[in-house]
Amino acid sequence: MLSPTSADAPPPEPALLLIIPTLESQRLLPRLVESLRRQTFTRWRVLFIDGPSGRDHRAFLDQLCLKDARFGWQPQDPAEPGIFGAMNQGFAAAGPHEWLLFWGSDDWAAAEDVFSRAVAALAALTPQPDLLVCRGRYVSSPPGDATPGRSTAFRWRGTYRRSLFLGSTPPHQATLIGPGARQRLARYAQGFRLSADLDYFLQLSRWPDLRVQVLDLELVHMAPGGVSGVQHRRRLQEVRHAYRRAFGWCWPVPFLMRYLQRIISALP
Repeated sequence: MLSPTSADAPPPEPALLLIIPTLESQRLLPRLVESLRRQTFTRWRVLFIDGPSGRDHRAFLDQLCLKDARFGWQPQDPAEPGIFGAMNQGFAAAGPHEWLLFWGSDDWAAAEDVFSRAVAALAALTPQPDLLVCRGRYVSSPPGDATPGRSTAFRWRGTYRRSLFLGSTPPHQATLIGPGARQRLARYAQGFRLSADLDYFLQLSRWPDLRVQVLDLELVHMAPGGVSGVQHRRRLQEVRHAYRRAFGWCWPVPFLMRYLQRIISALP
């Protein structure tokens, strides 16, 4: 009997790798950890990339990894500074069949079955996409309360590049980056402190054969705020630079459309 060729063989079952940059964030992590442990899909692992945290934080990571082998951590390479440097370290750690998901310490899974639903969508697609774009939502969660806020969704406009040109971008916390995307672009660009994720998705659009699947699934909840929410001037400069790199002299169109969509999404 002839063995099947690699072209005839089914793709391997998807596995997920979550990359989570940390810095003195041990008080935030239990919510994230518990949301992962409750997942009905179990083929996931977490790699924390830790900045120069103190002894208490690293002791927390050591204990977590000792109790559950699906969690691991490594110190951040000083040659890869900043949050996107930590994420670049995560790019290098991904296996050939793993799907990458980048979360922050204050993110958590929106429901117990979100990974199962995302992986089921991937398994049903032939060929598999390079990006699976879901939705996220900002949620304020003071003690005893949880207030849903703005949703982060990718608005599809016929093609991936046209969608980007009209101001929509995949939310990186809700976008699974597949092996095909990483073969084209396997790291975030230097020079971006706040908007390297936007630049990454824009640069991927240069490949006309890139396969993008949008899934109507609220994958992740995110705490509002963060450094990008306060450094407005630098963020605007970086967003403008990213659109210039992608669209040249046409950059004002996606730039203005991006913030118009933000205003509309914030309305009741």
